[in-house]
Amino acid sequence: MDTDERRRGILEMARRNGTVDVNHLADLFKVAKETIRRDLRAIEEHGLVRRTHGGAYPVESAGFETTLATRTTRYVPQKSRIAAAAADLLGDAETVFVDEGFTPQLIAEALPRDRPLTVVTASLVVATTLADAEKIVVLLLGGRVRGGTLATVDHWAPRMLADFVIDLAYVGANGISREYGLTTPDPAVGDVKAQAMRSARRRVFAGVHTKFGAVSFCRFADVRDFEAIVTDVGLPSTEAQRYSLLGPQVIRI
Repeated sequence: MDTDERRRGILEMARRNGTVDVNHLADLFKVAKETIRRDLRAIEEHGLVRRTHGGAYPVESAGFETTLATRTTRYVPQKSRIAAAAADLLGDAETVFVDEGFTPQLIAEALPRDRPLTVVTASLVVATTLADAEKIVVLLLGGRVRGGTLATVDHWAPRMLADFVIDLAYVGANGISREYGLTTPDPAVGDVKAQAMRSARRRVFAGVHTKFGAVSFCRFADVRDFEAIVTDVGLPSTEAQRYSLLGPQVIRI
């Protein structure tokens, strides 16, 4: 196996598993760990992965997006803490938009069940999570269901959203950066998120530290559009301060 074949194999494995480990790759391809580190640096330079201590994870792009099933296996403790902190920002909101994705699903689970709420979502999983809550009315946006994320898209969903005035939107993204704002690989998904931003009076972004600095294909919001950003302590405090200077409160859990 030559270098290009090995690097293609590493990228394929990262996309399939959600992450790769230097030690495992060195054993698998029977090369030195430093060779694998060079491979990961080269793949990162092409914008296809981001390196971590001891490994790497794939960067989502117009041509690649992780599935919901993959997202449920990565950074679960951090996502659970983020979701709980985001739910605490509910305040007196009576109508709430909950985005697609695993962290928004955890936010839905953390919402109070002892008060009336109307929850609007494009996520079949979020809708199912809240369907049996007696005091919560769930409005599921119509449209084409994306198999990988189990969420609805295309013109039906934004059109339905446009008729609502929502108190608070919990929004996720595939990437967030100070320069390019919030991005997602799929234009149809971006349309739903953009309309949720327009329909909401208040907006909260919730996502793990790995989202920061990542840039995907379709921009749908600016950092300044949010009242709060909720993430984990993996985001350095100095970087959190830079985001807060753009306007939102940055909460590191």
